[in-house]
Amino acid sequence: MSDFILPDIGEGIVECELVKWLVSEGDIIEEDQPVAEVMTDKALVEIPAPYKGKVTRLYHKEGDIAKVHAPLFELVEEGGDSQEDSTPEPKTPETANETPATQAQASSSEADGDDPTEDFILPDIGEGIVECEVVEWRVAEGDEIEEDQPVVDVMTDKAMVEITAPEAGRVTKLYHKQQEMARVHSPLFAFVPRERDEPAQARKTSQTAPEAESKPTPTTAQPVVSRNQSRTPASPAVRRIVREHDLDLADITGSGKDGRVLKADVLAHLDEPATTSPAQQNAGESQPASSGGERRRPSREQEVRVEPIRGMKAAMARSMVTSATTIPHFIYSEDIDVTDLLRLREQLKPEAEASGSRLTLMPFFMKAMALAVQEYPVLNSRLNDDVTEIHYQPQCNIGMAVDGKAGLMVPNIKGVEDLTLLGIADEVARLTEAARSGRVSQEDLKGGTITISNIGALGGTYAAPIINPPEVAIVALGRTQKLPRFDSNGQVVERAIMTVSWAGDHRIIDGGTIARFCNRWKGYLESPQSMLLHLG
Repeated sequence: MSDFILPDIGEGIVECELVKWLVSEGDIIEEDQPVAEVMTDKALVEIPAPYKGKVTRLYHKEGDIAKVHAPLFELVEEGGDSQEDSTPEPKTPETANETPATQAQASSSEADGDDPTEDFILPDIGEGIVECEVVEWRVAEGDEIEEDQPVVDVMTDKAMVEITAPEAGRVTKLYHKQQEMARVHSPLFAFVPRERDEPAQARKTSQTAPEAESKPTPTTAQPVVSRNQSRTPASPAVRRIVREHDLDLADITGSGKDGRVLKADVLAHLDEPATTSPAQQNAGESQPASSGGERRRPSREQEVRVEPIRGMKAAMARSMVTSATTIPHFIYSEDIDVTDLLRLREQLKPEAEASGSRLTLMPFFMKAMALAVQEYPVLNSRLNDDVTEIHYQPQCNIGMAVDGKAGLMVPNIKGVEDLTLLGIADEVARLTEAARSGRVSQEDLKGGTITISNIGALGGTYAAPIINPPEVAIVALGRTQKLPRFDSNGQVVERAIMTVSWAGDHRIIDGGTIARFCNRWKGYLESPQSMLLHLG
């Protein structure tokens, strides 16, 4: 028995009017059957059933206002026992005349009927998240788990999330297979807490002990095989390709670190000619050679591989479509001489490394941006939905686009204006590692005010970046090139030049504003010592 929690039914919707119930209390409903119609301030929405079961309670009357993330109705899954069914029946004279064997079976059933098993209910794992994909189980049914031990990795449309055990115990059931969708507020796995499991095991041992004494049988020790000893490392995307082609991951030689199987390894394995048995080889040798005019047609020539867009890729796709179709982008490019900045970084690197920090150019770019934003706060603002107000943000939370294994992520560093260069460097290292492993927290993904995308790390020079809504500006950093420039004496000298490409929301940022802002930012970077005058 569980409550159906009213999910997010639209961006910014916090409540809705219950227009009509399509079922009644006591009705048996099918999965995805319409249960209720609710009216938001934007549209009439039909709420479907999450699974097959019996409706036991309706929490609202027609015309009531229902809150998002609050119970809407109560549902008993088909086959689930109600509380009335679990009430033990009183003993009758017939039960008193049962044979000892029957009584032993009954007592065993009653002991098993104590049901120490608990369901772990998938909690809210992010604002607006109603379901997620089970990427990888870290345990199997029957495994012993410790408190806070990772149990399963799930993928939402925002990030990879690691679900941990609430307490020590033994896993009894996994409700979902890998790649299946699990719903928030529904059972994810069942387990027996350790303090309940030990008395139950002791009862079973005491019940089976007399039988063991009456029927002694020789036993052979069975070696315990760990499931994780032969596990082949591979990413979820690679495992999905392996499943789609009915392959065994253990048969593929991995070229990655620690034998990790990469996508290229799977594709190379698919291109290998299929091995044949000796009998097939002999049969092939006895057949006459085929005529040279016949052309062998590859068996995979007509295959089309279909991969669903889920998780982070789906979220990025929706966000980029919204940005490109609703925000008029203004593109502005500029060259920045980072020769002195590179020299300063080399001077500060040993001291940073001595304190355990890795100092890259990114902390300098972020700090200079936070200083320039103080003079041009419109670059650090947001527009309301009706485009009638500009909301100037109190902090400069600078996001950085990271190409992680789960897709493009943009975690942000909070309050850059108040951090030191070493503090920013530590945050950059932490968020980069988390994004590349797909384990960025929801807090690190929320609240960004302006974004930096370092395309130069992959070799790009120019770009036309797409704004990350609800932000109003983004900059793409190109690669640094050694180029000739004229010095103050008219002599040609070698300088380190980086090209940057800005995109601004042209509804509130015009060309002059973004040019002046970029010039201020550029001044800090070309003369990094000037930032000392403005550090608070």
